Amino acid sequence: MTKRALVIDDHPITHLGASRLLRDLGYDPVGQAMSGEEALDQLATGPAPDLIVLDISLPGAGGLDLVGPLRALAPQGRILVFSMNDQTGFAARALQAGAQGFLSKNAPPSDFRDAVRQLEAGEFYLAPKQAMALATLRAGAADDPLGALSDRERQVLTLIGQGHGLQAIADRLNVSYKTAANTSSALKRKLGVDGINGLMKFALDSGV
Repeated sequence: MTKRALVIDDHPITHLGASRLLRDLGYDPVGQAMSGEEALDQLATGPAPDLIVLDISLPGAGGLDLVGPLRALAPQGRILVFSMNDQTGFAARALQAGAQGFLSKNAPPSDFRDAVRQLEAGEFYLAPKQAMALATLRAGAADDPLGALSDRERQVLTLIGQGHGLQAIADRLNVSYKTAANTSSALKRKLGVDGINGLMKFALDSGV
């Protein structure tokens, strides 16, 4: 039985490593896409994969914002979010968005294999430490304002916390200045803060 996979990531080294591991697990072919737009184009015109490995930080559309469209085009495909950002909050948001698993890129290859096998079995995957942290987070974060933010809003908030201005953020995320400014305005409204300095303080205090 043919098992198809699609790796969506803008780093060639990730494509190489993930593709090798997936082929070892019986996936062939293993498709590659460097952006969300490229992935959606592939799915719209080709066969649906059984497994999708998705990075969070992509040029253009944010990774988690892609989960819904990916599931619409490949409803039987299991989605494993694979990211350098291993904060528990991101893992929670990945599952809330509709992914079936979350794995840090810092994890060893054995964890990647375990994650794929669990998704194949119809289960969800989180590393044990993340699963425990997520349970604690859910127990105490019912009023967390970060939960109302979109993937793009979190990206912008993180960059503001790092001291980037709106033009630099627009360049980094490959979006227009107007989009970055509108996202900043939405953040101020949702988080109840005033100005860029207020957003920076919130970002630093919340550790995003």
